[in-house]
Amino acid sequence: MQTILIVDDIEINREMLASFYEEQYNILEAADGEEAISIINENKKDISLIFLDLIMPKKDGIDVLIYLRGAGLLDCIPVIMITGEATEETDMKAYEYGAADVIYKPFTEKIVTKRAMNLMEQFSSREKKETESRIRTSDVFESIEQLASMNEFLLDALGSVAEFGSLESASHIKRIKSFTKILLGHVKANYPKYGLSDRKIYLISQASALHDIGKIAIPAEILKAPRKLTADGFNEIKKHTTNGCEIILRFQMADNEFFKYCYNICRWHHEKIDGKGYPDGLVGNEIPIYCEAVAIADCFETLVRNRVYQNAVTCLEAYEMIQNGECGAFSDVMMNCFKMAKSELFMVVETEKTDMN
Repeated sequence: MQTILIVDDIEINREMLASFYEEQYNILEAADGEEAISIINENKKDISLIFLDLIMPKKDGIDVLIYLRGAGLLDCIPVIMITGEATEETDMKAYEYGAADVIYKPFTEKIVTKRAMNLMEQFSSREKKETESRIRTSDVFESIEQLASMNEFLLDALGSVAEFGSLESASHIKRIKSFTKILLGHVKANYPKYGLSDRKIYLISQASALHDIGKIAIPAEILKAPRKLTADGFNEIKKHTTNGCEIILRFQMADNEFFKYCYNICRWHHEKIDGKGYPDGLVGNEIPIYCEAVAIADCFETLVRNRVYQNAVTCLEAYEMIQNGECGAFSDVMMNCFKMAKSELFMVVETEKTDMN
């Protein structure tokens, strides 16, 4: 049975209101605001409606409304303010503090019961819709998470195939994503001018999986050469940036943010701020900060990974090589973030080694 709380310091008013509802509802009564708050606190899950007098001793009706608002109960329990002062100022004050309706003494049974019933039905219907909406939203988020998980797997697999023509380089792709996310997290925290959000960092880190997709078009004998490349071989390798862009363009979606990140990362993750990178020789701020993040992530990951022509170096050696400019020139912002991210990057590598043993 639903419960109605009647709060009024005049007993006859409480009795009159109770008589309207006692056959259909469980009735609780309070003689002042302080008692009302105590009753609400004990029965808040059961109360469907509150009749609340404005002027009372100890705590008045406004005090009770303030408590209800602070407890987050005004969204689920309708309050009808009852008063003998039929003034615009009184009404506005009641509504301002969260009352759903205002009625005046003396009470007219038909009017009071009709307005009360309408309010309870309205709140009940709203609560039902909100519950249904929460369930639907939960289902949608679950579907999105499942789709994101599948997309992440496909991105990783495709990036791995591009890297070595097999799935052996899955750890490379995962590290690139992890390193990129860590570096951009420091950009977000320390350089707000770049406007990075958690959502953007997530999209960029996912897009980084495709940074070398253009290697699909590079001959295997060049990719797997057991020695450092010749000048001609290196020129061929450099084409993977523009090759990757051509592949991505085939799947272009208009005004798609993720597509933009994929394209730009593919094209510019080998650019350097001094203009000595490729394929476009961009200089300084022409290079998006997230492309620099992927570039450092790629350099660091490549150095700490065994390759066909070179053994891995330690994390510290790789860090110092990049800091000393042995992997090209990066912006001060990116180098500062690389410095701040040092321990986190090392931890990713060491954790992976531990997991493999």
